[in-house]
Amino acid sequence: MRIVVIGAGQVGSTIVEALHDEHELTVVDLDPRRLARIARRYDVLTREGNGASRRTLAEAGVKEAHLAIACTSRDETNLVAAMFSKKLSPRTTSVMRASNVEYLELWREGQLDVDFIVSGELETAHVITRMIGVPAARQTDVFANGQVQIVEFEIPPNCAPGLVDLPLRQAAIPPDSKVASIIRGEETLLPRGDATLRAGDRIVVIGSPRAAQQWSLLMGSAAGRVEDVVVYGAGRLGTAIASLLLEQGLGVRLIEPDPVRARAVAELLPGVRVYQATGLEADFLERERIGDVQAAVFAMGEDERNHFAAALAKEIVRFAHDPRTQQVAMFEGTRYEVLDIVTKPDSEYVGKRFRDMPIRGALIGAVVRDGEALFPHGEDVLQAGDRVIVFTESRRAPVVEQAL
Repeated sequence: MRIVVIGAGQVGSTIVEALHDEHELTVVDLDPRRLARIARRYDVLTREGNGASRRTLAEAGVKEAHLAIACTSRDETNLVAAMFSKKLSPRTTSVMRASNVEYLELWREGQLDVDFIVSGELETAHVITRMIGVPAARQTDVFANGQVQIVEFEIPPNCAPGLVDLPLRQAAIPPDSKVASIIRGEETLLPRGDATLRAGDRIVVIGSPRAAQQWSLLMGSAAGRVEDVVVYGAGRLGTAIASLLLEQGLGVRLIEPDPVRARAVAELLPGVRVYQATGLEADFLERERIGDVQAAVFAMGEDERNHFAAALAKEIVRFAHDPRTQQVAMFEGTRYEVLDIVTKPDSEYVGKRFRDMPIRGALIGAVVRDGEALFPHGEDVLQAGDRVIVFTESRRAPVVEQAL
């Protein structure tokens, strides 16, 4: 696939890292130093210029591209670049990064001529709120409208008994879940029933949200379900996080030093307790019992940029996959992928029992059939049209998509 990436900053670089092996990339940016860094690391073409210029986009090959991704730090530049891409080539799929959620709302109303818009704030907020729901997780993501959860854990020395140093077929694994991968040092194992877990292993689990919480408890997390969260910072990211946590029925307190912003957010989110304070004063911390909360989220300053890059890359990379692929999540940086893909009628896996399927570097952890998530056992049979949640190494993702 030919892809033009507009923006060579942190998000653009993360996208290039994820896609350069399997696709022909051209990267556009005004900064020659950024382009030089990317060109040294990856086999991609670069074009110095303004991504909001039709001439620059034409010279970068947008007319021949299958996908144009506008991911600079400026919403207006991204909007113009995405719309120009559509004008230059209606068959090119355009994806725009937006930090202002209003652009996302306008797009949903059909007011913007862009194929897809991805909001950094919303994607980062989703990542953070999922982590809060599973305290022991290193990383987590959800599929199938929240029916399937993928979680990465590191097995601690104090792991619950009955899980480690036993064959998986005998281990006390929570129902409706499957160990999709064992990462032991630099080695990756796709486990069968005779595989064993050890303290220090990193594992990727696919299961129901309830199973994910049970796994978290097995990992030695005594926190259980988080009910009380403090969010520092009422900017766009902090407000998005507070809103999502509120929707989950959690108690949310939000701390914002700017009085104007604090007042505005208090009116926007009446279910959230908003404090106009720095949140660092000893008497405030003691009076409000901030130290007793189960989780705190810091959504201030520059720290959010790493979250943006990771969350946005995960969301944007899916557009470069097979059209049957509904969703993509990346784990261990970009080393592994979890794909949500619809099986085709002529797939060699259709009609086979799960116990008879060759592994071939991938493992199916869940199936979505008629809108319901199923966690298959050995005797279950895969059907044409099933959506499968499958774990694989990123370099093998195209092969897995083709096989399914």
